[in-house]
Amino acid sequence: MKLAHVILLFLCFYSSACKLTSTSHTFQEDLLDRNCLTKKYTHLSCNKVFCQPWQKCIDRTCTCKLPYQCPKNGTTVCSTNGKSYPTYCQQKSFECLRPQAKFLNNGTCTAEGQFSVSLKYGQTELEGIVEVQLVGQDEKAFICKSSWSMTQANVACLDLGFPQGALRTQGRFLMPEDASVNETECLHVHCRGLETSLAECTFTKTRTNRSQKLASVVCYTQNADPTHDLFQCVNGKYIPQKRACNGINDCGDQSDELCCKGCQGESFLCKSGVCIPRQYKCNGEVDCITGEDEIGCEEAGHPEIRVLPPMAQEETEILTADMDAERKRIKSFLPTLSCGVKDNTHSRRKRVVGGQPAHMKDFPWQMAIKDGDKITCGGIYIGGCWMLTAAHCVRVSKIHRYQIWAALLNWFRPNSEVKIQYVNRIIIHENYNGGTYQNDIALIELKKHPSKKECVLPYTIPACIPWSPYLFQPNDRCIVSGWGREKDNEKVYSLRWGEVKLIGNCSKYYPNRYYEKEMQCAGTDDGSIDACKGDSGGPLVCTDVNNVTYVWGIVSWGENCGEKEFPGVYTKVANYFDWISNHVGRSLISQHNV
Repeated sequence: MKLAHVILLFLCFYSSACKLTSTSHTFQEDLLDRNCLTKKYTHLSCNKVFCQPWQKCIDRTCTCKLPYQCPKNGTTVCSTNGKSYPTYCQQKSFECLRPQAKFLNNGTCTAEGQFSVSLKYGQTELEGIVEVQLVGQDEKAFICKSSWSMTQANVACLDLGFPQGALRTQGRFLMPEDASVNETECLHVHCRGLETSLAECTFTKTRTNRSQKLASVVCYTQNADPTHDLFQCVNGKYIPQKRACNGINDCGDQSDELCCKGCQGESFLCKSGVCIPRQYKCNGEVDCITGEDEIGCEEAGHPEIRVLPPMAQEETEILTADMDAERKRIKSFLPTLSCGVKDNTHSRRKRVVGGQPAHMKDFPWQMAIKDGDKITCGGIYIGGCWMLTAAHCVRVSKIHRYQIWAALLNWFRPNSEVKIQYVNRIIIHENYNGGTYQNDIALIELKKHPSKKECVLPYTIPACIPWSPYLFQPNDRCIVSGWGREKDNEKVYSLRWGEVKLIGNCSKYYPNRYYEKEMQCAGTDDGSIDACKGDSGGPLVCTDVNNVTYVWGIVSWGENCGEKEFPGVYTKVANYFDWISNHVGRSLISQHNV
């Protein structure tokens, strides 16, 4: 019998995967987003997850940082290559570049001590009881079953050289009668699941005289035969489909938890379609890229906690350093940006077309492009000397004619706070198509004052640049603002704003002209609020659960201003994060995944 068939039988026997009826297909269809699955997201997809502190998000993928790009603060650690590194981040960055150099222990390297993990008493080399030897310990020890799960099992098998992790968390084993096993001396282990070695996990020992069951594992060696009852992970591993969207990283690459429409079991659904373990909610660390897992925690009586295996309130000895806590600490040293947070919060009034007049500080990122004697387009300040606008709003040949007005409310009677800037450079997207409005995005660099090193713009605050298209979803409410005409073509002199909702599947309104990856529709059911001529280049901003405002769209095009079933179409800024950062510099706009 082929090994693949054996693996499949293991799956059938232990998880009843082969007994699933037609209801299992419905179950999976209900939970999984098929369109999302085609994009093959994993734990390295920064559209869906945060990169680790030793990684950065480039072209939507978490890639290795160079060690010197890590924060300098931290605790010295030792690698299996025999070298000491000033911080855990630097060691993991080096390991990211050279995977053989794994974490060994906290502190400087000495000539003594190695970490080891092995499987004992299994019927094959793929399975057995998990035995470890910790650095600085003379004796080997087994792992207690009570702290063992697929999270720990995947790390153990990866450590043993099985790149797809574990098949099951328990295996069959035959212990010889003369085997000397002290079941009261087993160790507990806690992992987050993305470690590359069990040495990075936290080991503890509970003082007890009770005999405890021991952890065992079966490691995954190759693909099982594909059947309709199994979920295929991006890394090629097959798991029972009932394990998808349960908050547990069964695949080892997290691909079973990143395209979910709902979650099962003890798990929490992020707005971005990611299932995380329930214990990650209110644990003091933002795990959802949309941030809602840390909202309302104090009110709900959830203090910041450190999750370790249950110890039945017995005295516990911590045997190794807590590298997960060190990872969190390193994250606190990463640079942060001051964007998208206003000095005051404007009150949302009932109701650009059908909009309401804006007040000072309502939209501190709103810019105006003046060509000749009138405002022709809007723009969005994103920090430094840079602003965004629509490509169709500007011409490089007219650079000397443009004035950029900041903090403007009424261009017929300009307010005293207005700051006028001039243009140093215009960068139009190289793939802009004036016929289809694809890639309708441009950057404007403002001229610095001769005596200033930076652009000084009073009353102006940058909007944040979104790095992921999953930060906001259809039906989320956002705000569009500008000086555009009303639907009867009447001129508007004062800055107006209106609340609209994001619309999915806009191809039904604009067939063969709407490009989902590059464009975003937004409007109201009755069309009463809309962007119109003159609003082009201005912002569509959305605010997340932490009150941070992102420029989600740039006013681009549409038909029949303010009419039902003709929503406004915006350039989807998240699609251009890398393009923007390549021109303005990552440090200016990288709020996360730096």
